[in-house]
Amino acid sequence: MNTIKVYYLDSASSFLKELIGNRLRDYLQGEKVPFLYEKATIGALKRSPRFQYVFKNHLPEDEEFIIVLLALIPHLLPDFFTEIIADFLQEGGELPEFGGIKGNHHRGIIPTGETALFVLSGKDLEKRSRMAQLLSSDSWLVKNNILSLEPVPETEPRCSGRLVLNEEASEYLLTGKISRPKFSLEFGAEFLATEQSWDDLVLNPHTVNQIREIEIWLRHNQTLLNDWGMKNKLKPGYRALFHGPPGTGKTMTAMLIGKYTQREVYRVDLSKIVSKYVGETEKNLSKIFDKGQNKDWILFFDEADAIFGKRTNVKDAHDKYANQEVAYLLQKIEQYTGLVILASNLKSNIDEAFTRRIHTIIYFPKPTPEERVQIWKRTFPAQVKFEPDLDLEEISLNYELTGANIVNVVHKVCLELLSRNTVMLSNELLIENIKKEYLKEGKMI
Repeated sequence: MNTIKVYYLDSASSFLKELIGNRLRDYLQGEKVPFLYEKATIGALKRSPRFQYVFKNHLPEDEEFIIVLLALIPHLLPDFFTEIIADFLQEGGELPEFGGIKGNHHRGIIPTGETALFVLSGKDLEKRSRMAQLLSSDSWLVKNNILSLEPVPETEPRCSGRLVLNEEASEYLLTGKISRPKFSLEFGAEFLATEQSWDDLVLNPHTVNQIREIEIWLRHNQTLLNDWGMKNKLKPGYRALFHGPPGTGKTMTAMLIGKYTQREVYRVDLSKIVSKYVGETEKNLSKIFDKGQNKDWILFFDEADAIFGKRTNVKDAHDKYANQEVAYLLQKIEQYTGLVILASNLKSNIDEAFTRRIHTIIYFPKPTPEERVQIWKRTFPAQVKFEPDLDLEEISLNYELTGANIVNVVHKVCLELLSRNTVMLSNELLIENIKKEYLKEGKMI
């Protein structure tokens, strides 16, 4: 808390209070106070670790930084602007030139674009015009998703919109951390993590080699782009397609890639993303891609066929909008700078336009009998002992199960052993539960 107090409550508020006070003395009292500020103070603030994190290690112009401070200060001191204006308007009255609005819950003044123009430019129309460019849609602050102007009705001046500091930026400046987004209707992606390791996952050797290519990209791509000068020659991001039968390790692989490359993995829930309403699917997807951009998130689209499937011939308006969604996805995926993994049971279900843009296509086959033996042995806890007539090699040869099937069987068997107060597993009990797993999936033995 001491660091926050020094950087923000003291330095930032004192700096802004003096700056705004000088502007109001000039504007209301005719005192020709030069628009000067302590360069050392603003320089130290701009270079502080938290601001540098928010600014992505970029050093903003002084005016850009002041706009960010104006947007931040109500989060720290709700009465900040009210008190300053009250000192100059002791008999009451309004100051529309200052801008600002009242919120639904916040009882102080919330700064608007007009507030920024007033503080930075006063009555200087030429300078106001230049400062307005710092709030335009193609400005550095807006393009880097640090700050924006809240949209207003077309009939009202654009700069009367509220200064909106990015939610993650304000949280980091206040607390020094960024919370993971919560899985909800507003954010249809779920954080994935695992306690398991690569030793717990048994995969085909060819599959393992291809996965290694992804890890190599994650570890060395920034060096290739920046230090080796390939930034202007290569498109950002990496796209992979995992395909194969259910239960063969596609999701677990995505989680382990994230774990061992120190990246967060988010599984996109297509049931929350895809909407029957025109434009809603694109809007929902945009939230996820925009949040993940520049965070090194791994975006994992399970059952990707639902949204990355083949486009249809346009027969009606529904087909037209469905194809537009696919085109939008193509654009967002190509712009995403991190790793996108599409998972599908069948490679042939994915639209060719996507497969052409995919860097690597990895097949996850059902495990061989030899691989099934390894999975059985690695899945059973050390407490379980096998009766002499139980032969895991024979079980693996006779019953074609995926890794997920085997985990399910082991889970049921272990619970059964605990209920019987024993650790000895018989051949009969294991086969009985294997048959249940077959029946569950509608298969005959």
